[in-house]
Amino acid sequence: MKTDILPRLAITFAVLSFCLPGLRAQELYMPRNIKHAYENGTRSADGKPGKNYWQNHGKYTIDFEVDAVQKTVSGSERILYTNNSPDTLSSVTIRFVNNIHKPEAPRAGQVPKDYLSAGLKISSFRAAGSVIKVNTEDWGTVANVKLEQPLLPGSKTEFEITWSYPLSKLSGREGQISSTTFFAAYGYPRISVYDDYNGWDQVPHTDRTEFYSDFNDYAVTVKAPAGYVVWATGDLLNPEEVLLPEIADRYKKSLVADEVLHIASAAEMKAGKVVKPGRNVWKFSATHICDFTFSLSSTYVWDAASVVVDKATGRRAGMQAAYDAAAKDFSHAVEWGRAALKWFSENWPGVPYPYSTMTAFQGFADMEYPMMINDSSTPDLEFSQFVLNHEIAHTYFPFYMGTNETRYAFMDEGWATTLEYLIGIEQLGKERAAENYKKFRISKWISDPSGEQDQPIIAMSTQVSGAGYGNNAYGKPSLAYLALKDMLGDVAFGKALKTYMERWNGKHPIPWDFFYAMNAGSGQNLNWFWNNWFFSNNYIDLSVGKVTVKGTSYTVQVNNTGGFAAPFDVKVVYADGSVQNTHLTASVWKNADKQIAVEVKASKPVSAIVLDGGIFMDATPADNRWKQQ
Repeated sequence: MKTDILPRLAITFAVLSFCLPGLRAQELYMPRNIKHAYENGTRSADGKPGKNYWQNHGKYTIDFEVDAVQKTVSGSERILYTNNSPDTLSSVTIRFVNNIHKPEAPRAGQVPKDYLSAGLKISSFRAAGSVIKVNTEDWGTVANVKLEQPLLPGSKTEFEITWSYPLSKLSGREGQISSTTFFAAYGYPRISVYDDYNGWDQVPHTDRTEFYSDFNDYAVTVKAPAGYVVWATGDLLNPEEVLLPEIADRYKKSLVADEVLHIASAAEMKAGKVVKPGRNVWKFSATHICDFTFSLSSTYVWDAASVVVDKATGRRAGMQAAYDAAAKDFSHAVEWGRAALKWFSENWPGVPYPYSTMTAFQGFADMEYPMMINDSSTPDLEFSQFVLNHEIAHTYFPFYMGTNETRYAFMDEGWATTLEYLIGIEQLGKERAAENYKKFRISKWISDPSGEQDQPIIAMSTQVSGAGYGNNAYGKPSLAYLALKDMLGDVAFGKALKTYMERWNGKHPIPWDFFYAMNAGSGQNLNWFWNNWFFSNNYIDLSVGKVTVKGTSYTVQVNNTGGFAAPFDVKVVYADGSVQNTHLTASVWKNADKQIAVEVKASKPVSAIVLDGGIFMDATPADNRWKQQ
C-alpha cells in the first residue's frame, strides 16, 4: 500500500462527554511519609531538593582476597560513615545482598540447589573502636546492629568489618561464571541507606526488585590468584604493578585510542604472558558512586578502546570487554559500547557519560553495575547489542541519579527501556526498533487482560509480582516517557529531562521529585498527565465510534476505553490505496477522559479510517477501523 504523508490539515477536537476539568487540577496522591518529607523541607514542590535536604555518606576502604580453589571471597573494610541526618542513630542497618543464596532467605521464586550457599560470615565487627558481637547465622540480606555509642547528627563513626562468603556455583547477578572466572558483585557488607522518607532501608532483597545505595567513595584492593586479570568499578591505579610491561602499555594506549586494541588474547592468557607472576594486588578507586563491583578470570580475552564522551572538553571514557574467546558477539562489545557511550552522551539523555570507564563482562545476568555490565552471550548479534545498550543506559538511571530501584523500579528500568528504543532507532531504523520494542516490551502486557497487568505504575515495586512487576518497571513507564516526549516535542522534553537530571543527579530523587522537576523544566503543570499514566489502572484501548460524513468532512468519534492518554494517528485510507496520516499527541486527552471527536477533510474518495497507535499497542485493534459503506 502506498503511503502519502500529506501536510497537516485543520483538525477540530470536540469533547463529547466525560469531561472532568476539576480532576485535572488535582494534586498528585502522596503517601503520608512522602508528604512529611515535603513538609519538613527536605524536598520541594518546585522540583528542587528542599532547603533541608540531606543524605548520608560512606568512605569505604576495602581489601578483597579471592580463593580460586575454594571459590570464596574474604575481605576487610573500614567505613568512615557520616550521619548528615538530623536524627540520632542508635543502630545501623547492614546490607549483604549475597545472603540471597542462603537456603532460608526469602526469594521471589524457586532456585536450584547450585544457587544455594552458606552466606556471609563476619569474623569481627567494630564501631567507633568498640567490639560488637554479631551472629550472622540468622542474617538475611539486611540486618540491624545496635550501636554502643549512638551516632549523633552531623557526626562520623568508623566501622571495621572482616568477613568471608562463598561464590555461588550457579551464577546469576554474581557468582561463579566458570571454574576460572568469577563475578563478585555485592561482595561486601555495606551500610544501608538512611533517608528522609523511610529512615533505614530495611527492605530485603528477594532477587526480583533491585537496589538502593548511597553515593560513597571507594578505595579498593583485590588480591587475585596467580594468572588472574581483575576488572572493576573505578580506575585501575597500578597497571604497571600487576601487568607485564607490554600488556600494561597496551592498556594505557587503549585509554586514548579510538580503535579496538586486543589487550590480552586467549593464547597470551594461557601462556602466562599477561599478568606478573604470583598473587597480584589490584588497586582501584571510585568516588561518589553507588556501589563497587569486580570480576576476574584467568582465561578471558581482554579488548579495550576509548571514546570522547564530552565534546566540550574532549574528555574520554575507556570501554573494555572481557569474554570467552568462543563468544561471537563479545568480540563486538567494545565497538558497540563505544557507540552507546557516545550516543547517550550526545543525544538522549544528552548528558556526557559521567564516569571514566565501562566494562562489558561475559556472564549470565544481563545486569548493570556501576561502570560494568554482566551480559550473557547469544548468537543473535542484534539482540546482544540490544541488551548491551539497555545495560549501559542504566549508567544514568539508577547510578547517576541515585534512584530507589527497590521501591520505584520505573525510575530506572522505564528510562533504560526508553533509551534502548531511542538508540535502536539510530542503529536499526525506526521500523525495526519499533518492532523490537513492541515484541520485547509491550505485546505481552497489552494482550493480557488479567488484573495483574493494570496496577498503577506508582505502586511500590515490592508490592507487585510476576508480570505486574515487569510491566510497571519496563514497558508502561517507557510508554509514558515516550508519550510525553511526543507531546512536548524534543526541545521542551529535553529541557525538562535535563532540569530533572541537573537538580537530582548524585542525590536520591523519588517519583514526586521527578514529576515536579519535569513540571518545572517544561514550564507546564503536567499533573494531569502523571495522574493519568502513573496513578491509575488505565491501559491502552481506543476505538472508532460513530463517523459522521458531511461532504468531504469526516467527524470521527474516538473512544478511550482503556483510559491512558496515548498518542495515535488517524489514517484516512483512500480508495486508490494512498493514506493521509494525521498525528495526535496525548494532549488531546487533557480535558476529555473518555471521548473526543476528530474532524478531518478528505481530498478524494475514502475507503476506510483507521486509528493507529504504533508502539502504543491497542488491546483490541479490531475496533480501530471504520469502513466506508
